[in-house]
Amino acid sequence: MQPKQYSVFSFPVIVGALGFFVDIYDLQVFGITRIASFKELGVTGDAAKTVGENIIGWQMMGLVIGGIAWGILGDKKGRKSVLFGSILLYSLATIANGFVQDITTYTALRFIAGLGLAGELGASITLTSEMLPKEKRGIASAIIATSGVMGTIVAYFVHDLSDGNWRLCYFIGGGMGLALLFLRMKVLDSGMYDAVKKGGVKMGNLLMIFATRERFVRYFRAIMIGLPVWYVIGVLITFSNEFATRFGIVGFDQPKSLMLQYVALAFGDMSAGILANYIKSRKKTLYIYYSILSIFIALFFLLKGGGSAANMYLLCMGLGFGAGISVLYITMSAEQFGTNLRATAAISIPNLVRGFLWPMLLLFQLLRSNVVLDDYITAAWVVGIIVMLCGWIAVYYTKETFGKEMDFIEE
Repeated sequence: MQPKQYSVFSFPVIVGALGFFVDIYDLQVFGITRIASFKELGVTGDAAKTVGENIIGWQMMGLVIGGIAWGILGDKKGRKSVLFGSILLYSLATIANGFVQDITTYTALRFIAGLGLAGELGASITLTSEMLPKEKRGIASAIIATSGVMGTIVAYFVHDLSDGNWRLCYFIGGGMGLALLFLRMKVLDSGMYDAVKKGGVKMGNLLMIFATRERFVRYFRAIMIGLPVWYVIGVLITFSNEFATRFGIVGFDQPKSLMLQYVALAFGDMSAGILANYIKSRKKTLYIYYSILSIFIALFFLLKGGGSAANMYLLCMGLGFGAGISVLYITMSAEQFGTNLRATAAISIPNLVRGFLWPMLLLFQLLRSNVVLDDYITAAWVVGIIVMLCGWIAVYYTKETFGKEMDFIEE
């Protein structure tokens, strides 16, 4: 049994929040500095779009591989080992990113950074979920997620106040990570995890996820629930400058749209966590936020970005608020799996969600090609319909997890 339960403002929650803050800063700094960095490296025009999608794809592949590796490590060696190792890896890779002189090195370092970034959020939520009373798990996760997305806002202002010095943005991100590393040394693993490990239970066996059809389907549905988040971030917002051009909108600033979207995302994550706690249902809360997101996706395309940069910024914020479900689906992932597979599931699931951005972008490329739809805008909303349908269906078939006891193991 767990010897101690912590409050929502305890040290592990605060350190988890700061860690996710740095994580999101480093994850989104490429999206914010992409245009400025490509210009300095001589990548312009159509090549910039292709290279940008390629780098994002490699970063996401790093997240997928890292998510699986850190997840297994989190169950075998402890949640703390992931929190320590992941931040060290992505901080060093981010600092190195500030020295790149060519696209090949740029791509390789974003892949390595992705490997490191993969461990942060899932490990934090797994740890705090095991430490806190069941009634407070959602609130603690909301605090971590909300603090984290503020990293994008800081990345934007660092980029803006440094007059577009993209290299400085990378140096600051890596430096913050190394500074936070020292705080991690005081974090302990949960009593629940220690008790299960001492009991001789087999920990972190990835094959167990595929051992039964029910467990695999449970795992796969958890991934599908998170896909709409990265459709918004990775397609609509990351390439919002492309949409603005095709909508005929002038004076639109893509880094600003990313920052504003994350401001709204922060409020979405916090309000979703509070609402789920109030109505005592994660599923009903997901339905509500999916509805909001679906409305803003429709408005984004039907109104053609709103006809002006100001209106398009508002639509981006609406998309961000509706996509504020990360705290819900990751907490649900942790609650659905036993202690011996919890980190494996909770760390790998959000990173597989991020990793699905790559096939999402490939589908987007295929649909907009001249052999299929031959239209950028149509291809984007078709991808959106497919992604939202996957999410709705997955939520419908997922069991409610609010208040579920977590002191159990997978047989």
